[in-house]
Amino acid sequence: MTATPVGRRERKKAATRQSIADAALRLFLERGYDQVSIRDIADAADVSTTTVFKHFTGKEALVFDQSADREAGLIAAVRERAAGQGLLDALRQHVLDTWLPIATHPQRADFVNLVESTPALRAYAERMWTRHAEALGAAIADDLGVDRDDVACAALARFVLEVPTLARGRVDHRAAVDAVFDILTHGWRPPEAPAAPPGG
Repeated sequence: MTATPVGRRERKKAATRQSIADAALRLFLERGYDQVSIRDIADAADVSTTTVFKHFTGKEALVFDQSADREAGLIAAVRERAAGQGLLDALRQHVLDTWLPIATHPQRADFVNLVESTPALRAYAERMWTRHAEALGAAIADDLGVDRDDVACAALARFVLEVPTLARGRVDHRAAVDAVFDILTHGWRPPEAPAAPPGG
């Protein structure tokens, strides 16, 4: 009999958190990150500043509000993959399932510009990327039964996390993701130069 109230409470918390994050991003895009205060965000979301800090550690975390979920998803892709599915196949599918929708989101370019034009957000993103790489590397090492500081596992984690950056500017995002994972799976081969025209 207690499951429903708990579920309702968790849904309400999640909705409040999303409302705050949405209000923050809207204000950041409209005014610029440095011109928006926590009070502005709280007012826009119709909550108190205390409520904002219950859900987020600070302004930077409001921009990257799904960071914890993304890290958990990366680890789950390794640990909870289907029986018989290879590690790289699972990570490839995870990137395709989670990143492709983000890459085509109508606000994606504005979001990237916001982060790249704001030193505090760039620094936060770099720290977040490092944390994700360490967590994914550890999950890969655990899966393979090797030490968590194994350099091959750390390298693979970093390569996987770079895939969205490498694919971002390409016309065909899916093909770019597949191309990088093909390299990780089969090894790098020199690309073939286009054939010279006859008589050239």
